[in-house]
Amino acid sequence: MPRLDHPILTFLNPEGVDRPLHSPVSAEVLERARRYRLARLRERLVAHDCVGALLYDPINIRYALDAPNMQVWTLHHAVRYALILTDGPAMLFELAGTEHLSTGLTAIDQIRPAVAWMSVVAGSHQPERIRVWADEIDSLLREYGGGNRRLAVDKIDILGFKALEQRGIDAIDGQPLALAARAIKSGDEIELMRWSVRVCEAGLARMWQASLPGKTEQEIWAELQYENTRSGGEWLETRLLTAGLRTNPWYRECSDYACQEGEIIAVDTDMIGPYGYCADLSRSWTCGHTPFNAVQKGLYSAALEQLSYNVALLRPGLSFLEFIDKSWRIPTHYQERRYGIALHGAGLCDEWPVVPDHPSVATAYDGVFEENMTVCVESLIGAEGTECIKLETQVLITHQGAVRLDSFPWEEV
Repeated sequence: MPRLDHPILTFLNPEGVDRPLHSPVSAEVLERARRYRLARLRERLVAHDCVGALLYDPINIRYALDAPNMQVWTLHHAVRYALILTDGPAMLFELAGTEHLSTGLTAIDQIRPAVAWMSVVAGSHQPERIRVWADEIDSLLREYGGGNRRLAVDKIDILGFKALEQRGIDAIDGQPLALAARAIKSGDEIELMRWSVRVCEAGLARMWQASLPGKTEQEIWAELQYENTRSGGEWLETRLLTAGLRTNPWYRECSDYACQEGEIIAVDTDMIGPYGYCADLSRSWTCGHTPFNAVQKGLYSAALEQLSYNVALLRPGLSFLEFIDKSWRIPTHYQERRYGIALHGAGLCDEWPVVPDHPSVATAYDGVFEENMTVCVESLIGAEGTECIKLETQVLITHQGAVRLDSFPWEEV
């Protein structure tokens, strides 16, 4: 059993493990973050000469209006959307019967009933509903667009795209535009993200505490879900926790496998926490909290070296390709089981950019790291026949370099 005074357990709620964490973030911070995000999106619309943005992606709707509603379900059921006019109102088209959920949100100028025309809900009425939907969008663009017909759309089925096109609307890909807006965080956003990270670390402490022989991977993973939900978080994007040789190759999700003493337990949180902000951290430790054996020490030391080296490179003005060129060189015997991604953006989910490691440079695109971007730096180290060590830290890029947002300790090796 872990010591009751172990430093990792200080990440639990100091008021007691039977209590959820309660956010200290003020309503004023949240309100300023909302205003900033909507203004950022409109800045991108102006830069791309767009009359507005039609948003179906619930993450983009959350960013623009802070109006969540059945986020996971609406990721695959297009029953609600938002229309953000560049020089007009910000409108939420809400699923019938749920309009009250967004009443009082100051970023929203109008709440209208959504026209759900996807085939699963419209059936034989789909052509009629598409016509009603497209006519309404067309009418609003004519009213507020001043003749501009260029509309940014993040995701839409082909029938919807054709209906807009038939009305002379120039629908462009709005997802890169939205991702560019989301990439630069305000100080208020960082405060919200820090709280999500704090809740995630409490969940990690619960998982660490529960990592005892005989516990299944699913039982241990459930501790993160429990802490996130009871402390105001939202969902987990994956279920990446495995033990022993199930850590290699990576990407297996948790199962009913019972963990054995001394095995590596590796976890990647992929957590959407309070306020909808992502806390994407990875840690590895041993079942039963036993000392690492010699092989485990070597793997862990290499993973931590890669992570620390790559974090130290980050600064505003560094290009993605420069980063790859200067990044830690993965030893040949670890390359087959490497992660492939050196880092990725983080905000309301895993976001742009995605920067590969040096062996995958052929898949890379270029760009520049900027101040107030938040990114997750990753490492996965393993070889044929070994366990894998997974580590990841979430950082803010400042004018002085990268500052870690998480502080959950690394294991001693």
